[in-house]
Amino acid sequence: MSRGLAIGTFLTLVFVGLACLSFLWIPYDIETLEISNKLKIPNAQNWLGTDHFGRDIFSMIMVGARTSIAVAVVAVGIGILVGLPLGLWAASHHGHWVDDLIMRGNDLVFAFPSLIIAILITAVFGPSAFNAIIAIGIFNVPVFARISRGGALSIWTLDYILSARVAGKRTFRISVEHILPNIANLLIVQGTIQFSLGILAEAALSYVGLGVQPPTPSWGRMLADSQTMISFAPHLALFPGFAIILTVLGLNLMGDGLRDILDPRIRRARG
Repeated sequence: MSRGLAIGTFLTLVFVGLACLSFLWIPYDIETLEISNKLKIPNAQNWLGTDHFGRDIFSMIMVGARTSIAVAVVAVGIGILVGLPLGLWAASHHGHWVDDLIMRGNDLVFAFPSLIIAILITAVFGPSAFNAIIAIGIFNVPVFARISRGGALSIWTLDYILSARVAGKRTFRISVEHILPNIANLLIVQGTIQFSLGILAEAALSYVGLGVQPPTPSWGRMLADSQTMISFAPHLALFPGFAIILTVLGLNLMGDGLRDILDPRIRRARG
């Protein structure tokens, strides 16, 4: 295991572990306001200090990890569940109008970043975590469609695929039995990248008030709440900011490490 993969896996497991632990235990109740204890710097009782409502920042970061990871996981899941079949379908109809229609649809979605999509959805349905998931998920669909189509196209030309077609296997069966296992490495690596981008997107949407709504903690919301107090209480912004940075860094390092392991071309170049 490379050093980058080890560091990335460790950082990812730390924040995933904090998110899972928050279901069972947090140091302090984040819904309890203690104004007399507000804006405390890190100390023995409150390891990362308290916010302007007296809530424990470490507890909020734990619950915020749960929120950010859940949003990113579901959004990436939407991208895979919708984008993967579309990409495989387009590859199996390469040069056909079906391929052109799917790819032009992807280009149309790419023209609208997730933040713009979120604004459009919010204008109709109102800001919420669900709408943030939908917005990020929609943006992930063309990413996985392109990745799966590109990987599948290079496999459809191989001899054993031709043999499978001569043997009478249908396109769907070939895609599931032969194409999908051979592009799984691409999907895994891209999944980790989109996971990190999903966390960034969720934080950005929450920062501008379009994502998770109070009182549910979110790293982006914590940054937004701290911006007017950063001059005299910098810890309010530092710790959720570090949480975002370290989580995204860990996922990117893990993605790069997995790519080095799963990509046969890189293995041959290094071997």
